[in-house]
Amino acid sequence: MLAVHAHLWASRRNVTLHFFHIHHGLQAIADQWQAHVHDLAARLQRPCHSLRVQVQPQRLSADGMEAAARDARYQGLAELARFVGLQHVLLAHHQDDQAETVLMRLLRGTGTTGLGAMAPHRLRDDLNYWRPWLEQPRALIFQASENFAAATGWHAVQDPTNINPEYTRGAVRDLLTPVLDARWPGWQRRLQRQAQLSRETQDVLDSVARQDWQALEPDEAGRSFSLSAWRQLEPARQSMVIRYWLQAQGAGFPTHARLAELLRQLRGVHAQGHDRNLIWKQGPNLIRCVRGRVQIESACSGEQKNSLGADQSNK
Repeated sequence: MLAVHAHLWASRRNVTLHFFHIHHGLQAIADQWQAHVHDLAARLQRPCHSLRVQVQPQRLSADGMEAAARDARYQGLAELARFVGLQHVLLAHHQDDQAETVLMRLLRGTGTTGLGAMAPHRLRDDLNYWRPWLEQPRALIFQASENFAAATGWHAVQDPTNINPEYTRGAVRDLLTPVLDARWPGWQRRLQRQAQLSRETQDVLDSVARQDWQALEPDEAGRSFSLSAWRQLEPARQSMVIRYWLQAQGAGFPTHARLAELLRQLRGVHAQGHDRNLIWKQGPNLIRCVRGRVQIESACSGEQKNSLGADQSNK
């Protein structure tokens, strides 16, 4: 339905529009879905580009598969956008998706940043991703789909994994949503509003964190900062600027417990950073304290340094 509405919008404004389809190869019917998408594009006389991706979950679990499929999908979209030469991609996430995301992050114990859920606009891989339907309920989109099918004979398909309780989001839709709908009608709209308020709050916190970051004597690449300057901040702002720094470096968000451990170590390390025992891993990165500066580096490069040091000491 987003493709149909984007087609109408682009036609009125003479805007170039392409359809992208990512083939995950996870279900036997996926080939039929690909053909179905190209059929819609042909009906609307729009170019359609498909890409088969490899989904490689790092964890043998439903959550791991969901995350791996999402990562592969974004990589595929970026590849198609580069191939066509486009900088803007529309995504069809809607109000119910947003509410489910807020609920899942609440259950995982995420903070203010996580409760902001999906942003209407996000820059990723040098692409602008837009979500114009975050305030549109799923029911309204389904109704539009039925109207379109009645007028054209083209019917949208339903991915069975969307309501498969083995997957986290599927469990929310299959097990929790019916109860919430019965007890708290309209809960999706309220959680969508909560996400918007959380993003506004996070914007303010990010502004404070940016100011604090500039006071930490960062290097030109933003890979390191002064430990003593960081210690002059209030504890809450110490935590906030560390989160800001990790996000800016693409290191992701640590859990509350892991962040607390990092803060404890940074507060306890020698003021001049002579304690070489501070080596903290965050994803593929290592955080060290060297000569009074906290720095982040690739775990691979850190291992190479350690290996080189061992070779030299052996010599």
